[in-house]
Amino acid sequence: MWLSTLLLALRSIRRNLMRSFLTILGIVIGVSAVITMVTLGNGATLAVQNQISGLGTNLLQVRPGQRMGPGSGGAAAFKDVDADAIAQQIGGIVAVAPEGRTGATVVAGGRNWTTSIIGSTNAWLQTGNWTVQSGREFSNDELRAGAAVCLIGSTVQRELFGGKDAVGQQLRVKAFSCEVVGVLGSKGQGAFGNDQDDVVLVPLKTLQRRVTGSTRVQTLLVSMQDGSDPERVKASLTQLLRERRKLAETDEDNFNVLDTKQLADTLSGTTKVMTTLLGAVAAVSLLVGGIGIMNIMLVSVTERTREIGLRLAIGALEREVLLQFLIEAVVLAALGGLLGIVLATGASMLLANVMSVPYVFNVSVNVMSFVFSAGIGVLFGYFPARRAARMDPIEALRHE
Repeated sequence: MWLSTLLLALRSIRRNLMRSFLTILGIVIGVSAVITMVTLGNGATLAVQNQISGLGTNLLQVRPGQRMGPGSGGAAAFKDVDADAIAQQIGGIVAVAPEGRTGATVVAGGRNWTTSIIGSTNAWLQTGNWTVQSGREFSNDELRAGAAVCLIGSTVQRELFGGKDAVGQQLRVKAFSCEVVGVLGSKGQGAFGNDQDDVVLVPLKTLQRRVTGSTRVQTLLVSMQDGSDPERVKASLTQLLRERRKLAETDEDNFNVLDTKQLADTLSGTTKVMTTLLGAVAAVSLLVGGIGIMNIMLVSVTERTREIGLRLAIGALEREVLLQFLIEAVVLAALGGLLGIVLATGASMLLANVMSVPYVFNVSVNVMSFVFSAGIGVLFGYFPARRAARMDPIEALRHE
């Protein structure tokens, strides 16, 4: 009985192909919109997590002032010895890097480029998960003496040296020239849209003596061990810095500590909420598509009144007529769901490439969308099917 009923439903759909296609169009658009929105949202969430992790693994950023951002509100800057104290006195720490930063125009081979100049130690590479693509790190003697050496990012290499090997070349930074001893591995775009590869790294003492003329350390980068308790490390770090900055018990902290993992969780949570909202808005079109199915099924019942009356008159049961029209509605909705999944897959791949976010195929979302579309067929197909099943055969046969 099920097979014959399904064949009847497919035959009816094939008789009116154009009308059937227009009927399921709402379902196709609804399913594809939901899947595309959720897929792109998941890709954006993953992109945010990857970009935040690019700042460093288990990384704490310590800056002077009571809030994050430019300007320290008059709070005293850190010193490079603060980084040494943190590394020696706090457990669960992998590396600590003092960081000074400024902007400057660099010149090489007749080309110039405005970039970020960062002064730090080799620990800066470890805290930020940097690799040296070619060349080497700074030697201990170069760090102590503030030698005129530097490592450059891939963007600086491309803009100043083109396809040539930059290692061993001279790079002028403001009033002094430094030797390029290494090129950093590319990291791409950062979490806030910045180009992480647009950077020149010099020893901290070199930056202080030859570029800024100041001993200010704007940031302390603290990389924690895997499995360490971030709250315990942050509490110990806060207590140590309060002692070194001679703050009384009643004084507020004149520095702030940012946990990049918490930042990643916050931004990921925000994108997940937006994905849910967009998916919910797109799901409304599924309901509109269901109403379209109900409308066409009611029209189909009216057109086939004599056929229904004839079937009932020769002995067809009400449930068989009900099942025939219900299956027809479910088949229409299911076909719309399948076409929607195919359309969403292509659209998601294309848009993910345009938006530069990863394409993340989510099986559960695709399956749920298909099941929901079939459920729409049951929900909105039941009323027309029940109307057909409850017809009086005599009245139906009289219908013109």
